Amino acid sequence: MSEHKPVGLEEKGIDVPYERLDPETLQNVIQEFVTRDGADWGEAGGTLEEKVAQVMQQLRSRKVKIVFELNSQTANIVVNR
Repeated sequence: MSEHKPVGLEEKGIDVPYERLDPETLQNVIQEFVTRDGADWGEAGGTLEEKVAQVMQQLRSRKVKIVFELNSQTANIVVNR
């Protein structure tokens, strides 16, 4: 049996090239991402600046990407597949 999301509830998102964002906006998106409730940094921990730098490096190396979800009107950083 396969699981399906109810029609109309699936998220539709668009990839946002981080290079096209204003540097301040990019900084804010990353900061919001790393400070979200439930963010699991495990043993990595570190300061806010270190976490932002880690995410920025992952964006540059294309390990992660920014996706803007149209339904929820929110940005998220997800693993790039």
